[in-house]
Amino acid sequence: MSDQVERETMEFDVVIVGAGPAGLAAAIRLKQLAAEKDKEVSVVVLEKGSEVGAHILSGAVIDPVALDKLIPDWRDKDTPLKTEVTEDRFYYLTSDSGGIGLPNLFMPPLMSNHGCYTGSLGNLTKWLGEQAEALGVEVYPGISVTEAIIGAGGEVEGVITGDMGVARDGSHKDSYTPGIALTGKYTLLAEGARGSLTKQLIKKYDLDRESGTQKFGIGLKELWEIPPEKHKPGLVQHTMGWPLADDTGGGSFLYHFGDNLVSVGFVVHLDYANPYLNPFKEFQRSKLHPRIRAHLEGGKRIAYGARALTEGGWQAIPRLVFPGGALIGCCAGFMNVPRIKGSHNAMLSGMMAAEAAFDAVQADRARDVLEAYPEALQSSSLAKELKKVRNVKPLWSRFGTRLGVMLGGIDMWLNTIFPFLGHTLKHKKPDFASLDTAAESKPIEYPKPDNTLSFDILSSVFLSNTNHDEDEPVHLVLADLSIPIEQNLPEYAEPAQRYCPAAVYEVVEEGGTARFQINAQNCVHCKTCDVKDPAQNINWVPPEGGDGPNYANM
Repeated sequence: MSDQVERETMEFDVVIVGAGPAGLAAAIRLKQLAAEKDKEVSVVVLEKGSEVGAHILSGAVIDPVALDKLIPDWRDKDTPLKTEVTEDRFYYLTSDSGGIGLPNLFMPPLMSNHGCYTGSLGNLTKWLGEQAEALGVEVYPGISVTEAIIGAGGEVEGVITGDMGVARDGSHKDSYTPGIALTGKYTLLAEGARGSLTKQLIKKYDLDRESGTQKFGIGLKELWEIPPEKHKPGLVQHTMGWPLADDTGGGSFLYHFGDNLVSVGFVVHLDYANPYLNPFKEFQRSKLHPRIRAHLEGGKRIAYGARALTEGGWQAIPRLVFPGGALIGCCAGFMNVPRIKGSHNAMLSGMMAAEAAFDAVQADRARDVLEAYPEALQSSSLAKELKKVRNVKPLWSRFGTRLGVMLGGIDMWLNTIFPFLGHTLKHKKPDFASLDTAAESKPIEYPKPDNTLSFDILSSVFLSNTNHDEDEPVHLVLADLSIPIEQNLPEYAEPAQRYCPAAVYEVVEEGGTARFQINAQNCVHCKTCDVKDPAQNINWVPPEGGDGPNYANM
């Protein structure tokens, strides 16, 4: 253990960090295997959100392939996933009013959403949490995990949860309670994109030594309630092009589901070059296009959120196992970029890791390397899917939206028809290194919000139900306090004040002097700052458990 604090210790066979689709699928599969083999296995899942699903944000169009394997009769149960896709629409937007429909006939088979479901991934995650608890999994929400317990031989023995009741200046309040040590024979990390503990262990064990640079995007989303006469359950629409420049990857999504609900959102690839680009404002003006506004006019916005996405694909997946544990789900990077889907692959990875961990525990092994997990993944449907699309993101980044997406589509068709093709393009550089300087970039003028279709950032953050105790340490830690003003401001016009989707970062003028201000209480835990800061000066660390957004129906 890395400190001398006296801590309560709890022992389990498997410790899982993160109650998202991957973590809960792993927990459920472990208990299923135990029941099938008439064995016992103790499993705990730790979740930093105030409740299971509180921090889950996705579009979402969900491929049911993983659910079908995990809980084959899920359709017969009272699941929140009920709206099947009925119509697929793809558009390339040429201007603020024009666009070209892309025929489904020309789309590679993987791009079809028929057979998938639209809905709330957060609600599905809550349901999975209930299934896990019914099987005997111990699920503890409101618990942040801050560090791993490293044994004498360098193996991960478990994790330490964050201390509670620490004041902003680091002193202990009357409510102070030290974190708990939870030990396990194996520890599975399911923290989602840019997980804080994942980042530590990738560095410690050099897990990305042989993989390519991981790439990221930022996804912003709103939930709308629209008039019944406009609602088209199962309609799925995606766009590319306007309002983004051709050299900037991304696009919009819009899904009809549930009782007159529409999920509308926008993804911006974080390898963009112009430091003046503002993903939140790009999202807001995208809704003004007739192809999108027609769905929303007369409706009411009821929720907002944002989250980083892993976009590196097959060639950016790090080594998945280390002594004592494994990476599962989006912290490893299993999202299919052209499909904008990852939850099914996250669940499949959790199930494969669970099977490897269960076999190891039953063989009286502990804290070794679960090689059976990456071996199983190599021959899985997950691997086959990601290999087919592995070159789409590099082509998009190199050649822009018009040419790059066309080349990506051709490459997907070739890899579908000839699955033995092996050529894999590498990603050129990390996202933080992609910014041009402010001097060589053109500022972008954005329209003012009309408060009907487009909105300001603070009213949006209000709808995320974000809450942090103001008297706790700031969880956005600067390695060098001088860099934002002395380096990032003159070189890049300090892009943190634009790439953050929650107005956490501001450059404030006081008496003719600029000051960098961090409004940590606004943070929606998207992790974009940790990814995009050009100096890699911002380190996102977990705040007190239970803090952050509380997403409803997202």
